[in-house]
Amino acid sequence: MAAVDPAAAAATCRIAVLASGRGSNLQALLDAISAGTLDADVVGVFSDRAGAPALARARAVGIPAHALSPRDYPSRDAFDAALFDAVDTVAPDLIICAGYMRLLGAAVVAPRSARMINVHPSLLPDFKGLHTHRQALAAGATRHGASVHFVTADLDGGPVISQVPVPVFPGDDETSLSARVLEREHPLLVETVRLLAQRRISLGDDGVLLDGRSLAGPLQLAANNRFA
Repeated sequence: MAAVDPAAAAATCRIAVLASGRGSNLQALLDAISAGTLDADVVGVFSDRAGAPALARARAVGIPAHALSPRDYPSRDAFDAALFDAVDTVAPDLIICAGYMRLLGAAVVAPRSARMINVHPSLLPDFKGLHTHRQALAAGATRHGASVHFVTADLDGGPVISQVPVPVFPGDDETSLSARVLEREHPLLVETVRLLAQRRISLGDDGVLLDGRSLAGPLQLAANNRFA
């Protein structure tokens, strides 16, 4: 394993967040940073929707927030290129897709896979794509949850870093199940980002590495919001 540059390891992790909606995962990160439990800085928030509440959350605490409209570009690839040109201006160490609802093309993903993660509301590889809670209920699942994974060009198909299971109760509907998953999704993301910010997690040729060693499976978030 290559030696770690002490200066790089000590540097505060610079985070760019991509979000299309309300930004509750962004808020969880901001709260952890404010509380001093996450050594990182959110240096920019980017969206494909000008009215996304995530942008307002960022601006309220002085974080640069930018929206680009896909309709202003001739193709998905052109939009992606413009979006990541904007992201690159803040020089992020880590890019987090936190409720970003557009597929990203290989041209922008491939150069950044090792430093781009996504939080997905299911226990991957189960229930990829949209409407995961509906999918879980339709399948009769008794276990659901959330995952954090490195982003690749495959839809929700990148190497999974961490997961948290959530029970499915009799009588659950999409609303109740979604709320239960989201409650555990926030600490899952924060704890995963903490390890990434400490440079303890990385993407190797054969999958996810923790402290330079391959993980046998995704890290599992325990009830105390730490990895078991």
